[in-house]
Amino acid sequence: MASPCQVMLCAPSAAAARALAQPAIDEVLRIERAYSRYRADSVVGRINASAGSGQWVALDGEAAGLLDYAAQLHSLSDGLFDITSGVLRRAWDFHQPHLPSSEELAPLLELVGWQHVERLAGAGAAAVRLPVAGMELDFGGFGKEYAADRAAALLLKQGVRQGYVNLGGDMRVLGPQADGRPWRIGIQDPRDAGRTIASIDIAEGALATSGDYERFFELDGRRYCHVLDPRSGRPVTHWRSVSVLAPLAVAAGSASTIAMLQGGSAPSFLDGSGFAWLAQDASGRMFDRR
Repeated sequence: MASPCQVMLCAPSAAAARALAQPAIDEVLRIERAYSRYRADSVVGRINASAGSGQWVALDGEAAGLLDYAAQLHSLSDGLFDITSGVLRRAWDFHQPHLPSSEELAPLLELVGWQHVERLAGAGAAAVRLPVAGMELDFGGFGKEYAADRAAALLLKQGVRQGYVNLGGDMRVLGPQADGRPWRIGIQDPRDAGRTIASIDIAEGALATSGDYERFFELDGRRYCHVLDPRSGRPVTHWRSVSVLAPLAVAAGSASTIAMLQGGSAPSFLDGSGFAWLAQDASGRMFDRR
């Protein structure tokens, strides 16, 4: 998952904890192998490698379901959440302070557009293909959160009712601490990694944060982050961070990402979701719904 990952649970011994946690850990690793864009043998890797060839890539039920979810997010966000927009990263190196020109972005923007993805479904079979060479799918917008939920589901199936799964800050809480107290989760200050801007008590549910501080560079006093608007190909600038509390990690993460992309209109979207949320804008002002 390219980030620190943790399974925290209550058990009578360290050995018992490891035994309970291992199926959840194995599930996270399975999902990474299946859907990482960095692996040529993953489902996503095969889809991307076949772009423009005319070949269909067969999908199992899980992969087809994840594409259904991507389609729902695209519709819900009016096209802002688009899993074909990962190609834009070719123009952005967040280890180097370089602003790509409009000429650099133009050919990549032509490859962005969920509406161009072709899918087959029916009779127990599903398949997908990308019609233009160079197009890509990228599950990074919800992959970690989906993995956190799947890991939590396996732990719950084993009877674990106290603990949480934390995949790079995307958290699914199974239940309270051993003494019944909720877990206190800190929200990182987007401008100071050693500080928090808030703490949230969670006994059950999920918390995810999207922000401009995970991958970025600064140039001429401005910050450019890895959250890219699929319409312009350029980083969003309105919010420093958006945190969402929801029943499932995949819902929390999707909502926080959509909010980052929506800019100033995000509060109405977040209020409409019914989820609790906390956001800090570019000037440092705080906004929330509890």
